[in-house]
Amino acid sequence: MENITQEVLDVCVLIPYYNNLEGLVKSLNTIKYSSGKFLVLVVDDGSSIALNKADVSKRAGHPVPFHIINCHVNGGITKALNIGLSWIQNNLKVKYIARLDCGDTCRYDRFYKQISFLDNNPVVGLLGSWCRFESPDGRIKYNYITPVVHSQIMQEMHLRNVFIHPTVIFRSCLIEETGMYPEDYEYVEDYAFFWTMLRVSQGAILDELLTTCEVNALGISISQRQSQLKARIKVVKKFAENIALKMLGIIKLRLLLLTPYPLVLKIKQRL
Repeated sequence: MENITQEVLDVCVLIPYYNNLEGLVKSLNTIKYSSGKFLVLVVDDGSSIALNKADVSKRAGHPVPFHIINCHVNGGITKALNIGLSWIQNNLKVKYIARLDCGDTCRYDRFYKQISFLDNNPVVGLLGSWCRFESPDGRIKYNYITPVVHSQIMQEMHLRNVFIHPTVIFRSCLIEETGMYPEDYEYVEDYAFFWTMLRVSQGAILDELLTTCEVNALGISISQRQSQLKARIKVVKKFAENIALKMLGIIKLRLLLLTPYPLVLKIKQRL
């Protein structure tokens, strides 16, 4: 294995990967931060052709420090993320861990803004941002706007996942209290993970569109929509603390199970 820095890094960006080299390169090309203070960790979840660092470096438009973990078997995103978190704990000294998915892009100042916020707000452990959703053909475009302060975030979490996964950055030390991504919440491991974090630390959202997320018909949110909605009900039942909001959240999710996705998408775009 290559030598990994023992310097204290500000952030490690964790990216799960599966057969999407073009998307990975697209994402890497948008990651900007201070030289020597960050690392990108790519976990190849058993792709048909194992990810090769030289090939990625050759295709990337600008140099980004990154390390690849090649898994021999496709175990799913939750296991891939936990493999990444374990590697970070065992190999790096890092203050924050951020997330990004292949095909998603960051505004040039995303990590500067998020790290500055966390440095200046020690009570906040989990930080996201508003984001933009776009399809590759440009036909689908909408913004995801949420509450930004902890009290309002906690209320809204009963109704939806306020933290879009690729916008998130959190303190690495929180893992010692929360553990890894829970493996018994398939398709919504992030929603459950964030609930556990919000029980031991405050959350916040930056009211800026710092990340653009790709709308992919093969992505879990669309291809496994029914299963994901049912799993979200399971999360709300387990973690929600306000009884009235819990019931409201469950009702909302059950209505979404009956609502065709094209109609939901139209509503999102108009909002």
